[in-house]
Amino acid sequence: MSASKKSYVVETLRKAQMIELLSKGKRIDGRQLDETRKLDVRTGVIEKANGSAIVTLGNTQVIAGVKVQPGTPFPDTPDKGVLMVGAEVLPLAAAYVEAGPPDEGAIELARVVDRGVRESEMIDLASLCIKEGKHVYAVFVDVNVLNVDGNLFDATSYAVVSALLTAKMPKYVLEGDAVKNSGEVLPVPVAKIPVSVTIARVGNTLIADPTSEEEAVMDSRITLTTDDESNICAGQKGEPGTFPPEQILQAAEVAIRRGKEIRQAIKAATGHG
Repeated sequence: MSASKKSYVVETLRKAQMIELLSKGKRIDGRQLDETRKLDVRTGVIEKANGSAIVTLGNTQVIAGVKVQPGTPFPDTPDKGVLMVGAEVLPLAAAYVEAGPPDEGAIELARVVDRGVRESEMIDLASLCIKEGKHVYAVFVDVNVLNVDGNLFDATSYAVVSALLTAKMPKYVLEGDAVKNSGEVLPVPVAKIPVSVTIARVGNTLIADPTSEEEAVMDSRITLTTDDESNICAGQKGEPGTFPPEQILQAAEVAIRRGKEIRQAIKAATGHG
């Protein structure tokens, strides 16, 4: 009980100090309000995967691996391939993480990233159909969070997107009604490059790419994903607080503007520049 009270008092004081600092247009790490942290992307880090990437965003670090194999289409999309993203925060990533199955936070993380990739139509799922209603390519992206220092949504998204951009898949062919590996290798059919940008609201101020310390005192957050044409194709709000309409528009403007910069960085790192 005492530890809980102490935590509450510390967080309340920290939030008051942070709000005062933000009111002056400053952040604890010296960044501008809409400035994202340094992004580092390295690909081809998992030898046995069809594609992989490790992303470092500030001190947050995420690794993603792609596995492509024959699969069965979903009943409502018999002419399209399967894409699934899964995420796990490793116990070594943060002091509060415990071993075991993914918790609600990890499930939300995977769903938000999956939605951004899917709704942007990054992968041409129709081209992953081998035989309608029976055989398709199934693309699985598994993510492990190695270190937590805020904004897992964006770091995970950049890792997944970078891994898919560099992924190669076996070419499968039909022999009768069976699927066989032809021995050829094809790139995963990428059509667009989605980029998510997460904005946190602390008091009445919006900040991009929040750190763990900033997330600890935020009232709400919103993650917006844009495509190559600056269309907002996915969004997810989190935490109990609200965003007035004018702040939603402000967040959208930041997501579009910063998204363009991050997209160029991802293109350069993956050879798509």
